[in-house]
Amino acid sequence: MFPNLTFMFHYIPNWVIASAILAATALVALGAAQLLRRMAARFLRFNHPLIHAVLARAGNLFLFAAVLLATALIAPSLPLPEHTVETINRILIALFVILAGWIAIVASDLAADRYMGRFRIDVEDNLLARRAVTQMRVLKRIMNVLLGTLTLAFALMTFDSVRQFGVSIFASAGIAGIAVGLAAKPVLSNLIAGVQLAITQPIRIDDVVIVNGEYGCVEEFGSTYVVLRLWDWRRMIVPLSYFLENSFENWTRTSSSLIGSVYFHLDHRTPIPALRAKVEELAKESQLWDGRVVNLQVSDSTEKTVEIRVLVSARDSAKAWDLRCEIREKMLAWLQAEYPESLPRRRNEAVSDVRTQMPRASEMPQFLVERGEKRTEARG
Repeated sequence: MFPNLTFMFHYIPNWVIASAILAATALVALGAAQLLRRMAARFLRFNHPLIHAVLARAGNLFLFAAVLLATALIAPSLPLPEHTVETINRILIALFVILAGWIAIVASDLAADRYMGRFRIDVEDNLLARRAVTQMRVLKRIMNVLLGTLTLAFALMTFDSVRQFGVSIFASAGIAGIAVGLAAKPVLSNLIAGVQLAITQPIRIDDVVIVNGEYGCVEEFGSTYVVLRLWDWRRMIVPLSYFLENSFENWTRTSSSLIGSVYFHLDHRTPIPALRAKVEELAKESQLWDGRVVNLQVSDSTEKTVEIRVLVSARDSAKAWDLRCEIREKMLAWLQAEYPESLPRRRNEAVSDVRTQMPRASEMPQFLVERGEKRTEARG
């Protein structure tokens, strides 16, 4: 068929005809694959939801495979020189290797997502779910990086020039190998840190942590970093190795429940039993309290005030913060209304000794001193 085309269009270069044939083949294959994909999606949406989800996830992969297969079938018949056809075949082999690696990555992602779909992290008691989801997300990222690297390496090894270049590099690997190792050290350290975090799990998805004084929630695990959603909706990007080399606070390591503290500095005449009863009443009335811990203690005393510490517990850090603010606000309003004398005040003592109030002669005005001396002479 193609020799006839070259005879009919003998005035057109063969490479132009070959390019047009490849482009037409790719367009036909792409259109047919797209049509088949839509028909399958419509038919499998209700009858086979699992296969429909796989097709929806691997749609681009299916289109790439269809175009690649059609091109591989048509390539031997192209009106091109033998060495050009051989080069095209090597490129197609490399693309098939990439296709295989892509299939492996998509399959591993689907398996990981199906496993994580069994757990829910939007419930209160989600410790086991967060542990499993964190492990799977980290391992999923690492698996994607490894599969992608191996796929690229095998695809490049299909070319003789690249293979010889790689062999020569490995043969003379002294300083070059050390340089590559040092250059890849940050990436490798973070990948290894990701494996360690997935196994030991000092942090997990949705954990509340304090990193460098910033309060945030673990939102996403990358292959080399962790994304923290801060309280004001900012995002902090932290390398994975940071959590193995530095100390940080994890408020939800074993449980999401937390104890919040509220401090008051009051006058020494404050009635402590009345305060304790009022705190217990406010905690019981609040919907944020989890019913576990409520306590009031005199934690310190100075010459000016006494320090009152209130402890209340809540189901998570957000509720604990709101509960602390609620207790503080309502207690201040109650003290202002019922015991205003308990609020801190500064005391001053006035001394009424007459002798201490009389100024010295050196401090008196000069005319008063002279008047006093005249009176003394007159009496004499």
